[in-house]
Amino acid sequence: MWLRGHALVVGVLLLWCLQAAARSDIPQWTRFAAQFTSAAEYDNPVQDVQVEVEFTSARGKSQTVLAFWDGGKVWKVRFSPAETGKWTYRTRCSRAADTGLNNQAGEFICVPYPGTNLLYRHGALRVSDNRRYLVHADGTPFFWLSDTAWNGALKSDARSWASYLSDRASKGFTAVQFVTTQWLAAAGNADLRLAYLGRERIWIDPVFYQWMDERIDALNAHGLVAAPVLIWAAHWNKRTLDLNPGTSLPDDQIVLLARYLVARYGAHQVIWILAGDSDYRGERAERWKKIGRAVFGAQPSRLATMHPAGQEWVADEFRHEPWFSFNGYQSGHGDSDEAMRWLVEGPPSQDWKTEPHHPIINLEPNYEGHKGYTHRKPFDAHAVRRAAYCSLLVSPPAGVSYGGHGIWSWELKSNEPMNHPGTGVSPPWQEAIRLPGSTSMKHLKTLFTSLAWWRLRPAPELLMEQPGANDPSRFVAVAKAEDGAWALAYLPAGGSIALRTEQLANGGLARWFNPRAGTWHSSVAVTQNPTRFTAPDAEDWVLWIGPKPAPTGARR
Repeated sequence: MWLRGHALVVGVLLLWCLQAAARSDIPQWTRFAAQFTSAAEYDNPVQDVQVEVEFTSARGKSQTVLAFWDGGKVWKVRFSPAETGKWTYRTRCSRAADTGLNNQAGEFICVPYPGTNLLYRHGALRVSDNRRYLVHADGTPFFWLSDTAWNGALKSDARSWASYLSDRASKGFTAVQFVTTQWLAAAGNADLRLAYLGRERIWIDPVFYQWMDERIDALNAHGLVAAPVLIWAAHWNKRTLDLNPGTSLPDDQIVLLARYLVARYGAHQVIWILAGDSDYRGERAERWKKIGRAVFGAQPSRLATMHPAGQEWVADEFRHEPWFSFNGYQSGHGDSDEAMRWLVEGPPSQDWKTEPHHPIINLEPNYEGHKGYTHRKPFDAHAVRRAAYCSLLVSPPAGVSYGGHGIWSWELKSNEPMNHPGTGVSPPWQEAIRLPGSTSMKHLKTLFTSLAWWRLRPAPELLMEQPGANDPSRFVAVAKAEDGAWALAYLPAGGSIALRTEQLANGGLARWFNPRAGTWHSSVAVTQNPTRFTAPDAEDWVLWIGPKPAPTGARR
């Protein structure tokens, strides 16, 4: 009797183990993957076949994603589950007779994520309820601090990419922007493979994207959001138009290529940049709005934006597009008074008041080591800090990007980047990652994450007078919390400012933050209204005014 009962228990346990082994337990917000084998050969599978997979949660919530071709007869689907519990899936193929791709079904169990990676602990990114900044699925604010490694995923080997990502993660970066096809600054990847061949009917190379898989996997593994440009579309260099998919391919092939990338990487923690470095106004805007709708649909599962050319503002063009999540812009590499005024007095400082609101992020400010367009001198760390702090304080802050000459183009030796004459000879990437401006970005992140940065709103009215009225290089950017409890001011060249501190509800304490060293100076009481504050020296400084206790370090 006992033996029969014991055998029954063992049998049940064995059956449970076999069932558990047969199914996949997938942590929430990570990636489930399944593979299918087509029953037929296709000359150009990406052109000839479409496979979509409907996933359904235990609560009955359904989401349909595209599968992608991965070479030969192999098709794959990737999916990031937002809910724990049992999920089922079923395929639909445009070639209904292909029994390998059509009506395939399966299931998996989604379990709570047990690790420490913040991307999976807090979940996919979305726009905050007030549409001012980005948050994770659980509501945790996400501070965008991105590096522009446009060529990094294309030209790096796996070991170098991991070394670079470790450096950026240690400095508090939260995202990396990069290009996903050949383009004007890279004639393919490090193996000289092209993402696609042809024009009117392209052929996509899965081996190229198997290379890209490793780079994007590594990004997320380091806790960094991937921010790929799907279609580079730069129009400003007439000699290189044939090198960019956005200026050489017909619209239907652009859509095909972008949808392939969305299918392949939509289950990663990504933010899409649909098109890079072009003019998206007027008739061009209508074109890209149509492309965006065809690529992302009405309810995209990941955030998406555009990357315009320098000092071109496209918020009004895309504001009402259902797939357009936040307003990315490029203050660019101008070093004239006019270029600086565009940032601190132009659209970034004004458009945030227009409804419907969108988070505003400078995706390409002055690159460290890159020559300015007017004076032809390389931008130093001070210029990088000035552009970054002003970007964050003249609009409600959502984040900012950094760029270093030699990193964005991923140079292996000192060189002027491909098809970018006049930008200056850059150091190799191994040296460029040590440029002091990237450490300044670490200090910037520490400062902002020690505060409730998402509550800041531009407050130029606090200034009695603007030191940059006649010299924009001395422009002081000021912002205060919505409730007036505290304020920040960035002084790019020391000096003194007079503030109407009576407009602050709790402005009883002031403290200087050194953006070069990431250190705080001792606090002083605020006893007069208005109050004049004098920086410790003629370098750049950040002034904090608020209640006790004063901020001391970063919050997690």
